[in-house]
Amino acid sequence: MIVKMKINPFVILVFALLCCFTSCSEKHSLPVTENIEFEQVYIPVIQGETATIAYLNFNLEKEEYLRQLEVKMASGTTIENVSVTLVGEEEQDKFINGVYDSKSHLWRLKEEIVLEKGKQQLAIKVTIPEDADLKSKFSLNVPLIEIGEEKCLPDGLVNIKPYRPATALRTANDDEVAAFRIPGLATSNSGVLLAVYDVRHENSSDLQGDIDVGLSRSHDGGITWEPMQIIMDMGEWGGLPQNQNGIGDPAILVDNETGTIYVVALWIHGKPGTAAWRSSEPGLSPEKTGQLMLVKSEDDGRTWSSPRNITQPMKEASWQLFFNGPGKGISMKNGTLVFAAQYKDKEQIPHSTIIFSKDHGETWQVGSGARPKTTEAQVVELEDGRLMLNMRDDRGGSRAIYTTADMGNSWQEHPTNRSALIEPICMASLIKFGEDRLFFSNPATTEGRFNITIKVSNDDGLTWPDNQQILLDGQKGWGYSCLTKINEEEIGVLYESSQAHMTFQIVPIAEFNAYK
Repeated sequence: MIVKMKINPFVILVFALLCCFTSCSEKHSLPVTENIEFEQVYIPVIQGETATIAYLNFNLEKEEYLRQLEVKMASGTTIENVSVTLVGEEEQDKFINGVYDSKSHLWRLKEEIVLEKGKQQLAIKVTIPEDADLKSKFSLNVPLIEIGEEKCLPDGLVNIKPYRPATALRTANDDEVAAFRIPGLATSNSGVLLAVYDVRHENSSDLQGDIDVGLSRSHDGGITWEPMQIIMDMGEWGGLPQNQNGIGDPAILVDNETGTIYVVALWIHGKPGTAAWRSSEPGLSPEKTGQLMLVKSEDDGRTWSSPRNITQPMKEASWQLFFNGPGKGISMKNGTLVFAAQYKDKEQIPHSTIIFSKDHGETWQVGSGARPKTTEAQVVELEDGRLMLNMRDDRGGSRAIYTTADMGNSWQEHPTNRSALIEPICMASLIKFGEDRLFFSNPATTEGRFNITIKVSNDDGLTWPDNQQILLDGQKGWGYSCLTKINEEEIGVLYESSQAHMTFQIVPIAEFNAYK
């Protein structure tokens, strides 16, 4: 006898959901094994390139079969491809046979592989398109590993940071140039982004050498950039070759009242084979000492004046060296133009200071030394009209911070001096955003030039909350950086990253606001 039963559709739905939940729960409740560690490699992911963004580190007691592996992407960025390689100690990495489904954003192992006893490492690589959205982010997860007879998750799948796409604005061998260094970044009154940097033709070494100052411009907030142009080149001045007339370490400034853009840089004449920091001597002439040179543009950086020497009357003849702090300068509320600067006195002790112009760049004056054993600095105007000088300190450990109310005639120690902003002895960037908000970037460590981080202060630099910091690059590079306000919603950063010599990224202000 056949018994007909009427089944409630609601019961069917509940049963289906329960089965789905059970299946999902089994996957998400997989045990975590200590024998496999997930290691995030936090870097800026360059448009159009393939980058290693994570490792799976295996420590096996015996030879095992890796039967299943899944890598899941969570993406606001188009991901062209995901691949996995077995890292070799001597030979090149061996690609693992797998397939990436761009619709589900999932990479799966296609066939099992043998992993030898001991320590083995798989590298997870990602490729993003050349036009990847610089305002997007993406992240990854490893939801399944089956090794031997065990399904598991790797240890370390916590606090995984989302990755940001980046532009390699300049890097080794672009335009047949060996290296690009020392970023400066500013936004013109009409919104054009202007990036300046050293063009080091022969090698990556500091002055002296065949070095010019290059410029890149963007009309769309850093999404696209025009070809590089050279804006400072001393040629074969004085009958000496280009490699004895290097000019570099630029800083850029926009005059908010006139719209004129200024770039200053250090020129070294002669003195081959020795770093300018050591070879420059007391005196005033180019044959003796480094010269502070200035160019200007009145058309948003399309064309530039010839270099003008502004060394005198600011430099004292007894000083070994006098030049700007690289990065950027400011235009004060009263119209005064200010660059950070530095000099080595007759005892060869360096001091940070400022130079300033009250007549829109026609003449320049210099302040007194803020603190001995400090060099590359950046300056901002605080809400009360004082200037804050944020300085690289040769003692290491943290930034030196002083303020002046009289244009550098006298200096006062700031409450955060040598305490609030750690550093490994490196250049840094500081900009004003609004009434009393400051943004700061540098390698946020005392151990080396890595962990490039942007920090924010909401009280004119008195505090820098731990929960308002954004990591850009966790790996080692040269470490210099420069920030600019793109608009009310975004800041731009140009820095020497682990992935490209001049790396540009966009960071939304809302990401900092989320932590306030």
